[in-house]
Amino acid sequence: MMIQIDWKKVRTSVLAGAFVVTTAFTLVPSAPAMAQGRTLPDFTDLVEQVGPSVVNIRTLEKVGSRGGPDAAGQEDMLEFFRRFGLPIPNAPRQAPQPRRPQPQEEEQPRGMGSGFVLSSDGIIMTNAHVIEGADEVIVTLTDKREFKAKVIGADKRSDVAVVKIEATGLPAVKVGDVNRLKVGEWVMAIGSPFGLDNSVTAGIVSAKQRDTGDYLPFIQTDVAINPGNSGGPLINMRGEVVGINSQIYSRSGGSMGISFAIPMDEAVRVSEQLRTTGRVSRGRIGVQIDQVSKEVAESIGLGKPQGALVRSVEAGSPAEKAGVEAGDIIIRFDGKVVEKSIDLPRIVGGTKPGTRSALTVFRRGVSKELMITVAEIDADKPVKKASDKEDKPKASSAGQMLGLAVSDLTDALKKELKIKGGVKVEAANEAAARAGLREGDVIIQIANSEVNSVKDFETAVSRLDKSKAINVLFRRGEWAQYVVIRLTR
Repeated sequence: MMIQIDWKKVRTSVLAGAFVVTTAFTLVPSAPAMAQGRTLPDFTDLVEQVGPSVVNIRTLEKVGSRGGPDAAGQEDMLEFFRRFGLPIPNAPRQAPQPRRPQPQEEEQPRGMGSGFVLSSDGIIMTNAHVIEGADEVIVTLTDKREFKAKVIGADKRSDVAVVKIEATGLPAVKVGDVNRLKVGEWVMAIGSPFGLDNSVTAGIVSAKQRDTGDYLPFIQTDVAINPGNSGGPLINMRGEVVGINSQIYSRSGGSMGISFAIPMDEAVRVSEQLRTTGRVSRGRIGVQIDQVSKEVAESIGLGKPQGALVRSVEAGSPAEKAGVEAGDIIIRFDGKVVEKSIDLPRIVGGTKPGTRSALTVFRRGVSKELMITVAEIDADKPVKKASDKEDKPKASSAGQMLGLAVSDLTDALKKELKIKGGVKVEAANEAAARAGLREGDVIIQIANSEVNSVKDFETAVSRLDKSKAINVLFRRGEWAQYVVIRLTR
């Protein structure tokens, strides 16, 4: 609180030699107190507005029934004896039994989740994991009408699915702008936790762009989300859907105040492809990547840690054809800045296969622009391990001050690793070992200088400034990465 003095009401008097001031005080609320006095949000209008668009989804699976009422009991008894290693008793002789009918399939409940009406003609959005493995999907509206839904498509990578019911005139949600969403903003969720239809919970946005997946930057909230809420909408105070509730962080299986929602702009892009083709097409360029540490960025002259470090390039991939090399740091793709390594698969994945895009790499202290044609993503290929069974050439000890002994590569190892040159580490001690190098690694660059042979290595080492950190780019099997060697501790 702030005290305000009304000086017109100040009275003074002299009493026993003391000067006494009597004042009239007025208490005026301070700015923080005024902020605290704001009323909490009222969600009642939002519930009335969006509630009818939220649906309950339950799934069924077909299982074979065991013939006869006694079959299940007999099988359980036999399993008991088998599990505990007991001798199976002889079955009592019985009169021949009439042939029983063949086992028939019956439907059993599989799971439950939530969803919401995306368009009035019966298009409904939910999570892919809600309908995964289901033989039948049942959608229940708030007016208790039930429909058997047809699965239009599901995408496991984004956890988005689209189903359709034969109904018209349904109340569709309004899709909000995720870019306008702010951390600290109030949001609300409606769903069916533990099968309790149309349950409403609320909280705030805890974080945006939370990295928990390869292709999606999630919205983190403290809204209470529990099993059954999956696939339901995350709603802002304007009554717009800004996300699909998808995951929770929990040690107990219940809500712990950390939940994640798929951003609606990403979900809509996926849903459009699912509705058009039934599948999602994503771009790929054929590189394995890693983060760029602050230490590496400073040592190679990049300045700040940004971009995606290329650890390996797939043979025959768009990246190889474009001239991308292991050790490159991709800092821009298709005009978009790659701030973190996780940005690259999202940008490339969102690029239409067949698109010719510009790619900027940072290589040996300078930026270089390449042109690349994006391919369509496919299954990951197993990574081959490099091996060198040939006789070891004589090692050079030129890198003694680094704690390294190296040798030229054999032609077989060059072919296997698909590299033009480099030197093989025969021994790594002291500074090199502390940095993480070990026997068998292949050094292809040192202090931003390319190394194709022992001679190149010796030349590069002779030029080193011992007082500075030395960056070394090396291959370990199919992977390329940087280490920083410090000669002074």
